Amino acid sequence: MSSTNHDRPPAGELVPVKFSRLTRRGVLLGLSLTQLITLAIGGATLIGAFYAGGGMLLAYTAPIWVLAAALTWIPIAGRPIVEWLPIACWWLWRTTGGQLLYRRRIVVPRPVGTLALPGDMARLREYTDPDTGAGMIHDPHAATLTVVCEVTHPAFVLLDPGEQERRVSSWGRVLATVCRSGRIATLQVLERTLPDSGTGLAEWWATHGTADGSWAADTYAELIDRAGPAGERHATTLSLSLDMKTSARQIRTAGGGIRGAAAVLRQEMNTIVAALRSADLSPSGWLTPGQIAVMLRSAYDPAIAATLERHGTLGQSLATAGPVAVTETWGKLRTDSAHHAVLWVSEWPRSLVYPGFLSPVLLSTGIQRSFSLICTPMRSDAAARDIRKKKVEHISDQAQRAKIGQIEDASQTAEYHDVLQQEADLTAGHGILRYTGLIAVSAPTVEELDAAVAAIEQAAIQASCETRLLVGQQAAAFTTAALPLCRRV
Repeated sequence: MSSTNHDRPPAGELVPVKFSRLTRRGVLLGLSLTQLITLAIGGATLIGAFYAGGGMLLAYTAPIWVLAAALTWIPIAGRPIVEWLPIACWWLWRTTGGQLLYRRRIVVPRPVGTLALPGDMARLREYTDPDTGAGMIHDPHAATLTVVCEVTHPAFVLLDPGEQERRVSSWGRVLATVCRSGRIATLQVLERTLPDSGTGLAEWWATHGTADGSWAADTYAELIDRAGPAGERHATTLSLSLDMKTSARQIRTAGGGIRGAAAVLRQEMNTIVAALRSADLSPSGWLTPGQIAVMLRSAYDPAIAATLERHGTLGQSLATAGPVAVTETWGKLRTDSAHHAVLWVSEWPRSLVYPGFLSPVLLSTGIQRSFSLICTPMRSDAAARDIRKKKVEHISDQAQRAKIGQIEDASQTAEYHDVLQQEADLTAGHGILRYTGLIAVSAPTVEELDAAVAAIEQAAIQASCETRLLVGQQAAAFTTAALPLCRRV
């Protein structure tokens, strides 16, 4: 995904940007690989029946080639039926295998160093960096090592346009720094709303207030006790995942193993901290295992989040941070004290927008949600090869459509122009990243969850975005959208 500037305004004004479209070109003539396979099966059956005698043989084989044509071209929720088959089959397999339910075995001790998380996240391991004290999450199957940093920043929408443009340019340099190293697998920006425990107000009153026993002081203290926990606050974290396969040589040089990987990751941590500070962002330090445990526990059990924040020593163990029970359905997820639903930002704005276009979603009040932006950086050589491949495919499809007399679609032309713009950006020295936006919505009841999802979908429309419910994969999507572990769907 790339963004392009048009008619750059004078200095001190915001520059509108345009996002690349989600490619729907397919392999040949707009058809995906699964559509081509299904169509080939139906065509081979029809041609074979025709040459074998036709007549009744065509009628006998009609269920095959008619079904193939229906699977190829009939859409459901904007996708052909054949593209739903892998999701449906995987869902049936998990249903028959009992993988939709998770109950923690509280009497069975877990191995030391593991995380008490459901599903394939049970393979994750924790490691505490001896130099920085940061908690690192090791995924031995994906060969990644992840660290989390909490970031504070001023309200972007309250800044003047010139300051907003400067901060946007600075954030672009942060992303370019991530792309240049070639050792970062994923960068995740997680912005979530949390019920405010009132700790901040209480600490401010304890520091600046005058508890002299007067009527005003008693009334103010009582107001803080009652109104503080009723509010909400926003928290932003940035997660960095090291690709241990790409960094194998550097890891061996640093001593090998998880210690060598931690040493290499520390170099990336220092680089990203310097880049964040130059962008006027305030990293508050890399989270310890106890702080990560509180985040995981709060995601699965939102009702306990305020209590964990108020009592800083509770829930500080990754061995007990996971959920007690998880139940997954086709379109929802039920955990300890909440129901969840995950939406995918399937379309970013197609027209020119300003950097604060996500304000309706991020500033929505009264809804507990987590917005996760997954950034996958591409190395310059890999990005160049991918762009060349896309250009060849576009030109080949255009020539094929001209031969059969098919009219060029405006969306196909726009996708080709996006590829050209990405090539121009890469030539100018910018990095290429693939973005995935996910929104996890949580609520105590199903009725409240449906209302919150509808409100978030309406807010996304105001932000010129299109969202879709990730059916059949809510558990995996929730771990990606609500947990700062750089997971992928």
